[in-house]
Amino acid sequence: MKPLRILAIDDETIVLESVRKVLAQENFETDLAQSSRQGLAWAMERDYALVLTDIRMPEIGGMRILRDIKRVKPALPVIIFTGYATVQSAVQAMKLGAADYIEKPFTPDMLLTTVHKALERARSQAPEPQELVNRDEVIRVLERAAVDSEFVTSLFYYGADALQDYRLTGAEKLAILTGDVQWIESQLGALTPVQKRWLESRLSAEIW
Repeated sequence: MKPLRILAIDDETIVLESVRKVLAQENFETDLAQSSRQGLAWAMERDYALVLTDIRMPEIGGMRILRDIKRVKPALPVIIFTGYATVQSAVQAMKLGAADYIEKPFTPDMLLTTVHKALERARSQAPEPQELVNRDEVIRVLERAAVDSEFVTSLFYYGADALQDYRLTGAEKLAILTGDVQWIESQLGALTPVQKRWLESRLSAEIW
């Protein structure tokens, strides 16, 4: 049986080498990307069973990597690496489509258990739709974010939890929270300047 191939994306060499050594124990093949931009390109171009990615990196953050992978490969499980300071963001990522998260530093058992569980869930569960489903709800959120500063603060600090009163899919929440103007306009058509205000602010204020 051909070994499963996994991609690990992290700007720390020691983390990547630890991942390679641990996964090799169970015959996984692992590609390592220290550049998040390179890692995202590989995720799009190559065939992987699973992706591991850090949440905070210099070029592209893990939340955007999650978003872009799910757009193209919705069935591909993505696990988030996180440090203590970013656990809350990693929990948010799970509400937005991530398979799980692993807090650094991690033990070999922790990594292997999380990987196996994510692979099993991916085999048994259908991926969430990636097309826009709740058109009017998305517009409601964008128009409120343009005029309600308290709501904007909640979106920044609480992510998916700030959207719990809206009927939105994980893909829609992720598009709103990461400022995905291109995808939303491809689904809705051209947005007004008011509707785009929040999305454009996210493009220049990445916090994930």
